Amino acid sequence: MEEAHKQLIKSFFKPISFDAGTEVSFFEMWEEKNFKQNELITEAGSLEKYFYIVVSGVQAIYLLNQKGEKVVLGFSYSESPSGVFDSFIYQKPADTFLEALKPSKLLALSLKNYQSLLDQQVDFYKWGYQFFQDILFGRLFREVELLTLSAEERYIAFMRRCPDELKVIPQKYLASYLNMKPETFSRLRASVKY
Repeated sequence: MEEAHKQLIKSFFKPISFDAGTEVSFFEMWEEKNFKQNELITEAGSLEKYFYIVVSGVQAIYLLNQKGEKVVLGFSYSESPSGVFDSFIYQKPADTFLEALKPSKLLALSLKNYQSLLDQQVDFYKWGYQFFQDILFGRLFREVELLTLSAEERYIAFMRRCPDELKVIPQKYLASYLNMKPETFSRLRASVKY
């Protein structure tokens, strides 16, 4: 494994302390996965096999509405986690799709190795608790924004906090994520300074 990948994993799991021997076996649990632009990583109805950390690229997690349109729930990008977490943890068929919007390189941890870490490392269990708590509160914060902010306010808030990687993905994905029509997003992009 490349040294840069090791550093990325270590920074992601910062609260966990490994001794030298355990650290070596921890890194051996990870494998690199590469996906082409627009390639499905996880398809609705299938089981999520991996917990990912993004090395490069951008992915969108979405579901299809009754009209067959993509409803974007979130994004993952460099140095962030990725995957369909509920399918991964509960090993139930995914309700959502995970798609590479840009060519993507991901580091993948299998469920077997994930569970092994939970069993062997108290620190990993604590990390998992905090990680999923952060995911839950992030979702709650997003729902409050969707319900209480105007389209312009949602646009400004998102553009201020999102990394540059997300600003270059197709507008239709960003518009869907912000619960607005692509024309509205395009108009806001042209007229609103953030």
